[in-house]
Amino acid sequence: MKRILCIRHGQSTFNAASAETGVDPLHFDAPLTELGHQQVRRAREAMRDIPVELVVTSPLTRALQTTHGIFDGHPSGPRYLVEALHRERLESSCDVGRSPAELAPEHPAFSLDHLPDVWWHAEGEPDERGICVEPLEALQARLAQFRIVLQGRPEQTIAVVGHGTFFFHLTGRWLDNCEILELRPEQWDVAAE
Repeated sequence: MKRILCIRHGQSTFNAASAETGVDPLHFDAPLTELGHQQVRRAREAMRDIPVELVVTSPLTRALQTTHGIFDGHPSGPRYLVEALHRERLESSCDVGRSPAELAPEHPAFSLDHLPDVWWHAEGEPDERGICVEPLEALQARLAQFRIVLQGRPEQTIAVVGHGTFFFHLTGRWLDNCEILELRPEQWDVAAE
């Protein structure tokens, strides 16, 4: 039976600042905090003995850092696939990405050249922060497409490193930073890992 393990990224600078103030701190493509890196190290230990064939990661920096921190040197040597389909719903500054050319020097372990220069939601009228908020219908279309992609993958154990709002709409559950949740696509049941 296919196993899909959803892993939310570690705490980002955006998560920390917005939790403190309740306001968007305008941290575009926010990286991990030191606490986020600690969470990643704990998740690395939790994932060490799980044989993963493929890690599908969002191209946002916090997800790439989480993926590398958990799976670099993993005993099963999983392949990485950077996929914008499960990027975060664009609602805040941290969800605005950067081009593959900007990301590549910071993340040499990942192949990014298949991504377009603008792979995040950038359509519609920007709000007062300059953010084009992604409509819920667009997110739901991506969710449906992502389910099809996962079901069609040949690998039996796939880790998906992604984001809170996307995973909430995929699983019906809000994940804490670096929480791991197993998803069985045959039934779309959610089982806590």
